[in-house]
Amino acid sequence: MAIYTFVLFGSASIGVYSLATEKLVIIPPQIPRHKAERVGKWLKTRLVQTMIGESVVVGALACANSNGILLPHFTREEEIEAIKEACGEDFNITVMETRRTAYGNMVLTNDKGAVVDPRLKSREIKQISETLDVEALPAEIAGLPYVGSLATATNNGVLAHPLIREEEKKLIEEVLKVPVDVGTINCGVPYVGTGLIANTHAAVAGFLTTGPEMFIIGHVLDVVKEDE
Repeated sequence: MAIYTFVLFGSASIGVYSLATEKLVIIPPQIPRHKAERVGKWLKTRLVQTMIGESVVVGALACANSNGILLPHFTREEEIEAIKEACGEDFNITVMETRRTAYGNMVLTNDKGAVVDPRLKSREIKQISETLDVEALPAEIAGLPYVGSLATATNNGVLAHPLIREEEKKLIEEVLKVPVDVGTINCGVPYVGTGLIANTHAAVAGFLTTGPEMFIIGHVLDVVKEDE
């Protein structure tokens, strides 16, 4: 099955330290190359090893889909160049010049749409929409604004916090254009995005994720299939 468990910096919260799309996976350079390459192989993506603003919490600070990436204002030029070198000139790279920094926590996206923290200003939402080249609308999950940390989205589906409300679920399904279902990671953690990265090829969860949780992940994200 195309579901794997992993550990980064001794932690099961792998979604805090890495991010994945259909085209790339970003893992900090402190992780040995051979270990990082394993994740790239699982997800069938390009591997970029860089920090964001000299921080290893890549998944919390940055958000991306196949069209572009959102970065906080303190991202360094060499980090931007590493992403640009891997993704090409047609990949949108936007450094958000705002006081907010944790775009990985504030934005949930796939290649079909995005939902964002409702506290973001309209001009910021417009910038997010243009960078990711999708419709972006404000939303909450379980009554909370940190939509990026409360769910993991791919072009197949969304796995979200178990207490998501029906109206929230309906909105996210309409915007991201995929089904939404609920689950947990790392033995009961409801902040799904903190411990799960995925695309249409595979899902990689924190090493504490249980068998039943992996079954739900595979079903919701449609990655329960044999590797080709």
